[in-house]
Amino acid sequence: MVTKARRRRDPEARRREIVEAAAELIVEIGVDALTHRKVAARACVPLGATTQYFDTLDDLRDAALGFLVREIELRIEATRQAVESVGVTPEALARLITESLADARALETDRAVVTAAVHDPRVRELARRWSDQVVEFIAPVHGLDRAKAAAVFIDGVLWHAQISDDPLEERLIRDGLAGILTPGSTAPAAFAPAAPSLAPAQTAP
Repeated sequence: MVTKARRRRDPEARRREIVEAAAELIVEIGVDALTHRKVAARACVPLGATTQYFDTLDDLRDAALGFLVREIELRIEATRQAVESVGVTPEALARLITESLADARALETDRAVVTAAVHDPRVRELARRWSDQVVEFIAPVHGLDRAKAAAVFIDGVLWHAQISDDPLEERLIRDGLAGILTPGSTAPAAFAPAAPSLAPAQTAP
């Protein structure tokens, strides 16, 4: 833990600790429940320190949300690099999405920021960048329209995980993405229509 002496010598470190503490609280209790007192307690700083660095609670909240947005952007960039290294395919995307569903912290961060974006146009603009970034690395391979549809599908998968005790299986995510990105391919078994019966119709006796 950073000592008080070091904090006095490094005001930027103290400011960062306050922002990180506020970000943790937003993930845990939501942006509307954030207060200077709660942040100060989490950051182990005097209450006056939060107002020293942030004139208003809105300023502190915006800094914390920005911190969370950058955290998400780093994950998206890591996903882009991982997918591009093996190919932007439904299989690769589904595998990485499934791995992300197992990351509770990541899911909680997504939920906190998107919930705030519903009510705050400034946060909404930041949140839109995620979908734009997903579209950017899918579009060169599959086209812009399919990339946009896939980004919406991925958003839906992530939100489904927020409210469901059982996240979607990887095969379902893969098949859904295949239907969006490669609609001309053979339909996956899970979605393939039943073959028509060739047996003659039975007449009533």
